[in-house]
Amino acid sequence: MRKGFLAVGAVGLLALGSMTACGNDSGDDQAGSDQTPKIGVILPDSKSSVRWESADRKFLEEAFKAAGVEYDIQNAQGDKSAFQTIADQMITSGVTALMIVNLDSGTGKAVLDKAKSQGVATIDYDRLTLGGSAEYYVSFDNEAVGKLQGEGLVKCLTDQKVENPVVAYLNGSPTDNNATLFKNGYDSILKPKFDANEYTKGPDQSVPDWDNAQAATIFEQMLTQTGGKIDGVLSANDGLGNAAISVLKKNNLNGKVPVTGQDADPQGLQNILAGDQCMTVYKAVKQEADAAAELAIALAKGERKETGQTVKDPEGGRDVPAVLLTPTAIFKENVKDVIADGYVTKEQVCTADFATLCTEAGIS
Repeated sequence: MRKGFLAVGAVGLLALGSMTACGNDSGDDQAGSDQTPKIGVILPDSKSSVRWESADRKFLEEAFKAAGVEYDIQNAQGDKSAFQTIADQMITSGVTALMIVNLDSGTGKAVLDKAKSQGVATIDYDRLTLGGSAEYYVSFDNEAVGKLQGEGLVKCLTDQKVENPVVAYLNGSPTDNNATLFKNGYDSILKPKFDANEYTKGPDQSVPDWDNAQAATIFEQMLTQTGGKIDGVLSANDGLGNAAISVLKKNNLNGKVPVTGQDADPQGLQNILAGDQCMTVYKAVKQEADAAAELAIALAKGERKETGQTVKDPEGGRDVPAVLLTPTAIFKENVKDVIADGYVTKEQVCTADFATLCTEAGIS
């Protein structure tokens, strides 16, 4: 069963009201008045998650090509100065709309404010820039992502019948507002368990820049610090989860300690099929890319769309017009749905070592 991944979220933009001329605070040189529509996109890196290059770039390119608009997609590769340089070059080259996935809110805000001062419309993609000035924010409901991770870990620990399990946290980057939202979500599920003494709170650390190598070092230290007594790992994405799994394997604990994830990347799905990872969260990136592309194309032409949703920027105190899509929990029994949805291919997941496991999981 497909579970209708594509039936949720994406329809949000189809119900938008009619487009109206887009007001622009800077007054002159308004996007779309006499300029050719051109969209700039800055992706954050390719190290923290494979999704940015394998999914987001691909789906954004497809949407822009289908609309026949000029575009430039670049990746800052985790470098904040490169991020700002790319933005400056894009603004100079005449982009009429700029979409960013910030590396942190400080540099993100500087880029958004500069674009606004030059009459360039802006969108926060996937991550909200705190205190920023983006005209739209397009993402998934990130607290809902965290809740699915918390619920998933509870399910896996219950299935394993672990008494009073010690749960360790590998949180995302402290400079990424999404990581805060994920943690709010899984805390809301796990904190009541800690408070009721059903679970024991283990080490709780954030991983700078979502760096997988640092995550492995941090998790190794956690395992040493607890004398090997960690019964579950709330890991904020598949890359961090795989880092924890690599350490668990060295200690012959893989498969015995449930680990969560997010992104449904091929490696994460393979870890689930192998029994080393308990679950992941699938975010249908095509929906996110299509929603953002639709808004960006309108902005690039000097038009505005209503989204019918807002999110509060806690730092700027602003209600930002938003599109928030719905995530899905993935366990072994529905790994096949991610492949059926076209997010990853059977060839990427069902390599030689995993062919039998794929067949057993109903992936045809």
